[in-house]
Amino acid sequence: MAKRKQSGFEVVASMPWPVGLVLGLIAYIAIRHGIGWYFGATNNQFTSGLGKLAATGIYAPIGWIALAGCWIAALASFISRRSRRQLLDKQTGIDSLRQMNWRQFEQLTGEAFRRQGYAIEETGLGGADGGIDLILRRNGQITLVQCKQWQNRQVGVTVVREMYGLLMHHKAATVKIVALGDYTTDARRFAQGKPIELIHGGELISTVRSLQTSKAQAAGPMDSPLALGGSMLASLLVIGVLASGTSVAPPNAIPSPAATRPAAVRLQAPMSRPAPATPSAHPQATIYMSDSQDAAQLREWKKQNAESMKILEKTTKEVPLR
Repeated sequence: MAKRKQSGFEVVASMPWPVGLVLGLIAYIAIRHGIGWYFGATNNQFTSGLGKLAATGIYAPIGWIALAGCWIAALASFISRRSRRQLLDKQTGIDSLRQMNWRQFEQLTGEAFRRQGYAIEETGLGGADGGIDLILRRNGQITLVQCKQWQNRQVGVTVVREMYGLLMHHKAATVKIVALGDYTTDARRFAQGKPIELIHGGELISTVRSLQTSKAQAAGPMDSPLALGGSMLASLLVIGVLASGTSVAPPNAIPSPAATRPAAVRLQAPMSRPAPATPSAHPQATIYMSDSQDAAQLREWKKQNAESMKILEKTTKEVPLR
């Protein structure tokens, strides 16, 4: 029977609940703040505009939806783990095992291995038969588990051979087959000398009873509702700190009148015109001398200047005084 593909919600719900909380927080931060930062840092005008739009918080509702989805899945994981502990703790014997359905039998088996120190991945909850139901991880090794809640027949050699083939295919360390009943002689003979462990119902209930007495392994500090609530509150505080540290101006903000007021123009007094020079009664012609003239040229200049002054005095009439 082909297994149904799990949705994203189911994948997160199958993980430990702290993983779901962290994934929700990361998804919110990435959508609310990461999109605006990423596109805003580009030189492209179009993507830069998208970044500025995202920085205003337009994608915040999507971030809250992603956060809520992951946290609901984390809550489902917390409740599921709590129900598995209770399922194991209330078992009294082989008869109570027979009253379970195949799903509860897989959950009980997974909880028993979890209390023995394994990290559990449930893969067979989508159907009642065939394949790998649990993947156990411990000390870097992988163990494949198949659960058989057959009450009226024994597990045959065909099932054991199939699991041995899966062991070789996935390169796992060992294979464990957990059955409510027992195994055929051919099945036990085939498993001899191979990394295959066959566990029947009597051995399973014996393991469950031993685990019931060790209450210290039943629940840890992270299994309490206080831990779940405190983790959610801490995540909300982180979101609040990020929100208070982000200050974004609205894109359609109207500038204040003071910002649009032109800068004051500094008025300067007009420069006064120089007064016209008063004509003298006896204008004199002025001949400028160059600095580069030598002594001989200077004497010649003085001589010509004196002659010019004599000619000017003879030709200029005196203005009578009134």
